[in-house]
Amino acid sequence: MSSDFGKYIHYSFFGQPQSEYIGITINGLPAGEYINPYDVREFIARQAPGESRGFTVQRFERDEFQFLSGIVNDVTCGSPLCAVIPNDTQKDEDETPTNLLRPSTGDYTARLKYHGFEDPRGGGPFSGRIAAAICLGGAIAKTILEKRGVVVGAHIESIGKVQDKPFDPVNVTADQLKDPGRYPFPTLNFGVGETMQAQINLLAKKGDSIGGVIEAGALGIPGGVGDPLFDGMENLLAKNLFGIPGVKGVEFGEGFRGAEMKGSEHNDEYYLKDGNIKTKTNHAGGILGGVTTGMPLILRIAVKPTPSIDFEQDTVDIETMEETTIITKGRHDACIVPRIVPVAESVIAMTLLDVLMGESDLFVIK
Repeated sequence: MSSDFGKYIHYSFFGQPQSEYIGITINGLPAGEYINPYDVREFIARQAPGESRGFTVQRFERDEFQFLSGIVNDVTCGSPLCAVIPNDTQKDEDETPTNLLRPSTGDYTARLKYHGFEDPRGGGPFSGRIAAAICLGGAIAKTILEKRGVVVGAHIESIGKVQDKPFDPVNVTADQLKDPGRYPFPTLNFGVGETMQAQINLLAKKGDSIGGVIEAGALGIPGGVGDPLFDGMENLLAKNLFGIPGVKGVEFGEGFRGAEMKGSEHNDEYYLKDGNIKTKTNHAGGILGGVTTGMPLILRIAVKPTPSIDFEQDTVDIETMEETTIITKGRHDACIVPRIVPVAESVIAMTLLDVLMGESDLFVIK
């Protein structure tokens, strides 16, 4: 099972909902990097359900982590870093019987892949529980990047058909990228966020769910980073972002909307500003030919509706091979989009740190 990525900095994740721990190992981190445990803890908390978010079944999960290696007095020491998060809050009795295939989850494909030896409880390796470990790695990567002027941020662009305003793809600032993450429901327009939450709460009362889109951006990436063809910046980001449970689409810049535009509308024209080459627009999303342009990196990811819903659905009992029905039981969010926002930031930050480490002439780790 592929649970790792990275070339110069290698990230590997482990654990599932009912294992004793989930965690991450990171090889290749430079020594001498101060990692504030409080900042890590606060960032991980952004993906956890909580009382005031208004978008999830009300429960409280505070993911406490522990560094097992690679950190001495809150500073990286050059050795491989390993960190774990206990699964103290997971309960087997909250879950649907594992012999019933839950529609639109990994239950059936896990059986096809692992022939009955998989851990099906709570979704096993396909569960979103791994998001906490991803955010642990993301907090570390974001810390190292921000010391060098690279800032990553994201917000909820839409829930269903309710739209938030987008980032300015040319003039977005670091504060604008980071600001949504300071709030329990990360949108740019608070009024729109309240409308989104009301929609989610209404669906939750009906036992249904809904998906949405997350827009993310990054500033401070020098131009010339990446490679053409199959190791392009878009390729690496998309590959890793698709590893987030629930993600079903990734696009850069105008993305699919660009297919409706004329070349005269889509082309980003160049001009000089203070002796530097810039573009008047940023329909490319900061990447051309797999290589960064120096403009803001702008991308969006589509997140599917939570498949675990309180509706009777047709399914198959995998043990008896008989048709039956299922109502998914347990503690499930009506919308996972808000919780995915910091996970997307994490994957982007970890990917950028890895790629920039390899571009020694453009990004020097000090």
